[in-house]
Amino acid sequence: MNQKQIRAAVEAMLFAAADPISADKLAQAVQLPQASVEAALEDLRTRYQREDSGLCLLHLDTRWQLSTKAEWADCIRRLLDARRAVPLGPAAMEALTVIAYNQPVSRAFIEQVRGVDSSSSVTSLLEKGLIEEAGRLDLPGRPVSFRTTDVFLRCFGLSSLADLPPVHSAEDETTKTEEANE
Repeated sequence: MNQKQIRAAVEAMLFAAADPISADKLAQAVQLPQASVEAALEDLRTRYQREDSGLCLLHLDTRWQLSTKAEWADCIRRLLDARRAVPLGPAAMEALTVIAYNQPVSRAFIEQVRGVDSSSSVTSLLEKGLIEEAGRLDLPGRPVSFRTTDVFLRCFGLSSLADLPPVHSAEDETTKTEEANE
């Protein structure tokens, strides 16, 4: 299989998969070394970065996903006649923040941090696909734990959780130190 055929096969698989997929799974599917697939992915990303392309190739942590460019969102929305997603309320955003920075976490942990019942917020985040079950914790009762998803990364424009802003910035710490010294 030459490089053009590998690129075409990878592109077809990304399109068909719709969801993010790792380079090693793509390599297994085409029965080629991962390095060949990664080279094809980089070629595709470069091709899609051109101005005359309506697509882009997202690199989400260790996985790749074929997507449409954000600049065409309005056209696509009109074409599909999609209803606008209801934005997250403050309670759901708070719960999502607790999960993103502390994952995997139980509902009890979220409620302990927030100080209020978070059942409806967690349910809403699950329905929107922003979080998912991450198994059960090794605690009494074996509670379900939650973590963020690739949908979360896409919605917030992150490549990985490492891109989350710090909880406390250096300025915050400097200000606290100065106030304590006064």
